[in-house]
Amino acid sequence: MSEQDETPGNGLRKELPEELPAAPAEKAAEEPGTPAAEPGLTGRQRLVQGLWPPRVTRAQLIVAVLLFGLGFGLAIQVASNSDSDSALRGARQEDLVRILDELDDRTQRLEDEKQGLEKQRDELENSSDQAEEARKQTVEKERQLGILAGTVAAQGPGITMTIEDNKGTVEADMLLDAIQELRAAGAEAIQVNGVRVVADTYLSDSGKSVSVDGNKITAPFRFKVIGNPQDLEPALNIPGGVVQTLEKEQATVTVERSDKIVVDALRAAKRPDYARSSSQ
Repeated sequence: MSEQDETPGNGLRKELPEELPAAPAEKAAEEPGTPAAEPGLTGRQRLVQGLWPPRVTRAQLIVAVLLFGLGFGLAIQVASNSDSDSALRGARQEDLVRILDELDDRTQRLEDEKQGLEKQRDELENSSDQAEEARKQTVEKERQLGILAGTVAAQGPGITMTIEDNKGTVEADMLLDAIQELRAAGAEAIQVNGVRVVADTYLSDSGKSVSVDGNKITAPFRFKVIGNPQDLEPALNIPGGVVQTLEKEQATVTVERSDKIVVDALRAAKRPDYARSSSQ
């Protein structure tokens, strides 16, 4: 063994471990461009450094502006209400009584106006109903007068009377007697061979035929009559009545009841030459 190997310094160096590598923090500190951590900072100081200066985004700025506007509006509203409340609280008793009286008067005026409008509405509704009812009555009256005047068609229960005259012995006065008898029994509409019979109808003999209001008709004579069949038929068949008179003249008379008789022959409406309505 040489003297160099046996020296105490060499033996101690062999027993020591090799040097440990440098810590990461030390390596980071040794790297160029890396800022060194500030020594001795507390947790509060590090928190302040993280929060300031603040980093504001555009969305946060918009929300902040909206919240500011909302708060400003609420502040104005509260101030306005506070001013009104303050004015009322600071008013005298006489002023408060006057304000209450004015409110009561205004409320009463509005209530009166409401009642007036409701009354006008009811009057308009009633007048409208009355006008509608009057219109309906006018239309019905016009229809009834039209039936009597022969200007409108009519239908209803009644009878059909047919007169066969093979001998040519039936004259105008016999047919007129039949019309008068039917009217007396309650006939409301009469038609003879397509000619409407009205209040001013006249009949006359015209050779071997009969003229009704200037219209010639020939046998067989067919009467279409609207009325109560139970009154019309017996009126024609009474002793010495229309049927017996015609049968004496060798004419044949047939009377048939019906639930529906249609009188559709019309007369043109004629304006009277002299008569006028007396109603104003």
